[in-house]
Amino acid sequence: MPLPLKPSALRPGDAVRILSLASPVEECVLVKGIAELERLGYRVDLDSQSGLAREGYFAGSSSMRSAALTQALAESNSRAIFCSRGGYGSNYLLECLETLPRTPKILLGHSDITSLQVFLWQKFGWITLYGPMVASNFAHGNAAPNGYELESLSHALNETQHGWTVDLKGECLNSGSTEGMLLGGCLTLIETTLGTPWELDTRGAVLILEDRGMKPYQVDRTLMHLKQAGKLQSLAGIILGDFPECEAATGIETVKSVAGRILGPLGIPVVWGAAVGHTERPMLTLPLGVRAHLTVEGRAGKTQLEILEPACGP
Repeated sequence: MPLPLKPSALRPGDAVRILSLASPVEECVLVKGIAELERLGYRVDLDSQSGLAREGYFAGSSSMRSAALTQALAESNSRAIFCSRGGYGSNYLLECLETLPRTPKILLGHSDITSLQVFLWQKFGWITLYGPMVASNFAHGNAAPNGYELESLSHALNETQHGWTVDLKGECLNSGSTEGMLLGGCLTLIETTLGTPWELDTRGAVLILEDRGMKPYQVDRTLMHLKQAGKLQSLAGIILGDFPECEAATGIETVKSVAGRILGPLGIPVVWGAAVGHTERPMLTLPLGVRAHLTVEGRAGKTQLEILEPACGP
C-alpha cells in the first residue's frame, strides 16, 4: 500500500462538487442539504444532469457516474467532493479508476461510499472522510436528529496543524487503550472487499464497523466471515456504530450481544454505539487513514478517540 496522501484543507468560500455515485437522490432533499453547505460558507457545484440522474436503482448509468467522478477528481475549480447519498452502486466505479491525480481531493461520505473509500486507500493511499452526506445529514442540519456534528466535521475538513479529540458518544463493550490506523466503514461493504485486489488490510487498525437494517444473525454471519478471513485477529481496537433498524424478535440475540460474543474474546478495546455512519443522532466525521488513539473505560463510561494527526494538508 502506498504512503498516506492527504488532501488539501477546505476553507470558507471554497467550492465543493456534489456527486451522486450510488443510488438516485430526491431533488427537494438535496436542495436542503445544499442550502446548509452554503450556510457553512461553501460554494456548491452541482451538475443537475448527473447529480439528479436516475436509471433503475442507480443515479444514472455507471459510465455517467464514472465520468462525473473522474472529472470531479481532476478539476481545479473545486476543492472537495461531497456525496449526495449512499444506497448502492459505488462498486461499479472502482475498476474505472486506473490512474488518479497526484494530489488527492477531499472525499466525504459514508454507507455505500465505503467501497470507494477502501479502494482509494488500498490502491492509492488516499485519506478520506467518513461523514455526513448532502441529501441526508446536511439536509437535517447541525446537531439535529439524523443530522451532523459540526465540530468533528470542521476539524476533519479544516485542520492542518494538529490532531483533535472526539467523544464517540458510545459505551464500553471491552475496556482498554490502544493506537492504530483508523480504517473501516460500513460492515457489509467491508466484507465485499474480501477476495478483491483492494481487500482492506486491517492489521494493526482501529476498525470502524457500522451498518443498518441487518438482523442480528446477519451481523453474526458477517463478523464470523471477517474473523475466518483473518480480518479481526490483528486489530488494535474496534468502533461499532448504532446499527439502527436491526432489532430482533423478543428473546433473540441483539446485535450488541452478538458483537460481545464474537468480538469480546479478541481482548482489545471495543466501543458499542458510536455516533458514526448510520445513526439517528448527529453524525460524527472521522478521517480514514490517519493514526488514532482509542480509549474505552467501562467504569467511567469514556469512549474517546484522539486523532493524532490532521487529515488534511495546506
